[in-house]
Amino acid sequence: MPGYDTVAAEGQEPAPVKLLIAGGFGVGKTTLVETVSEIEPLRTEERLTSAGIGVDDLGGIEAKTATTVAMDFGRITLDDAGVVLYLFGTPGQERFWFMWDDLLNGALGAVVLVDTRRLDRSFPAVDFFESRGLPFVVGANCFHGEQAYTADEIRAALRLRDPGTPVLMLDARERGDVREVLLALLDTVITKARTAVS
Repeated sequence: MPGYDTVAAEGQEPAPVKLLIAGGFGVGKTTLVETVSEIEPLRTEERLTSAGIGVDDLGGIEAKTATTVAMDFGRITLDDAGVVLYLFGTPGQERFWFMWDDLLNGALGAVVLVDTRRLDRSFPAVDFFESRGLPFVVGANCFHGEQAYTADEIRAALRLRDPGTPVLMLDARERGDVREVLLALLDTVITKARTAVS
C-alpha cells in the first residue's frame, strides 16, 4: 500500500480523518493500531503491577502484562479512498474513561472492538458512542482465529440501538482484516453524513 509521500507526489493531498479505536480492557486495541499503522505507533503502555489487583479484572486475560494508560496512536493512508486515517486507541480500564471525551474531540467515527468471551466489558464503549451520536462499527476480535458467535448474535447481545450498525469479524493481528473494518467505518460515516444532510 503506497504511503503518504506517494499520494502527495501525485498532487493529491489526502483528507485527514480522525478515528477512535475503543473497547474494554484487553480486547486488542493496541494490537489493532500496531497492525495497520504505516508509522511506528505511539504507545503509552505500562506494566501491570500488584497495584492493579482488585482494580483491573484480568479474568480471561491472565497472560496480559501491560496496559494502555493514555492512548495509542497510528496512521494509515488509504490511497483508494483519498484519506489518511489518524487512529487513536482509547484506554480500556474504567479509571481512564475520563480521557474518552477528550479523545472524542474531532473524531468522525469509531471502531468498538469486542471480545465475545468477555462481552460485558464492551457495553460502556457502545453506550458512550451511542449517547454521543458518533458513527461506529463493532469489530469482533477473533482470538485464536475463532469466533463462537455470528454477527447477528453479537448485535443482539450488545443491544445496539441502531440495528444497521455493522458488526464485523476480524483478527486484530491481520492487516487486511483491520483495513476492511476501517473501510466499513468510513462507509458508515459517509452514509450517516448523507442521511443528516438530506
